[in-house]
Amino acid sequence: MDTLPGPTRPSRLLPVIAAMKVRTMESFGGRLAQIRQRRGLTQEELGKAVGVTQRVIAYYERDDAQPPGAVLVHLAQALRVSTDELLGVRPMKDGTSPKTARLLKRLKRVEALPAADRRAVLKLADALLETRRRAGSR
Repeated sequence: MDTLPGPTRPSRLLPVIAAMKVRTMESFGGRLAQIRQRRGLTQEELGKAVGVTQRVIAYYERDDAQPPGAVLVHLAQALRVSTDELLGVRPMKDGTSPKTARLLKRLKRVEALPAADRRAVLKLADALLETRRRAGSR
């Protein structure tokens, strides 16, 4: 005898769950690649952060592959997204472009330089920006 109320009966949920799995798997690889690029990471860098090889990341980025749950959690952590966002259950919150992500990645590397080198980089950037500003105002 089935004691669960009608709408929550497992047999009625199976088609919904199956449809969600298909939708998630169909676009997982593309979504993973897009998020990785938005974070300014290479496949190799993401692999190192997760503890797998670049080849494994490339495999997951193909639309016919999906990582096991434990790896999925590590991917989400490394990419700073929720597993729901990674799986496509929820939309992405962060809309950083790949170009901006690459720039931010470079700025983090500049930040790690010794103080004198950081000042030199910033002086160069300020001088270039001032030159462009003057050229644009003529």
